Amino acid sequence: MDIDYREATLEDLPEITAIFRDTIRTVNRKDYSEKQIEVWSSGADDLKKWQERIKKLYFIVAEVDSQIVGFSYLKNGNYIDGMFVHKDFQRRTVGSKLLRIMESRASINGHDVIKSDVSITALPFFDSHYYEVEKKQKKSFKGMGFENYIVYREL
Repeated sequence: MDIDYREATLEDLPEITAIFRDTIRTVNRKDYSEKQIEVWSSGADDLKKWQERIKKLYFIVAEVDSQIVGFSYLKNGNYIDGMFVHKDFQRRTVGSKLLRIMESRASINGHDVIKSDVSITALPFFDSHYYEVEKKQKKSFKGMGFENYIVYREL
């Protein structure tokens, strides 16, 4: 499988938000309640926020045959604020390569550590890439509580 990586553009927005919504509704379903999934996936509807992310953050997409199959974005130079891989492309190196690109970018930005808040579902992936758990936490989104983890890795 040939995967290409490039910076996201505003034209990518429909595919990006579809992957965000669909991944949460399928992949994360096993670790979160129906209500949590509904609230979390509704974040795809805030198009203004997604446009800001694409314009202001280091935001990349992974493509296979011109179809976006994953994306990730970096905030503050060393914080992975989001990483999602299409449900049909899980466990096919897309996420690992996105992660390596984010780590390289954080290093280029002069940081010694990279961090992220990750879901219960994503924790095993980050653990397999040598990330340590800084702490388990509860976050609130639209009034709904979510358990997740702050993870980090020294670069």
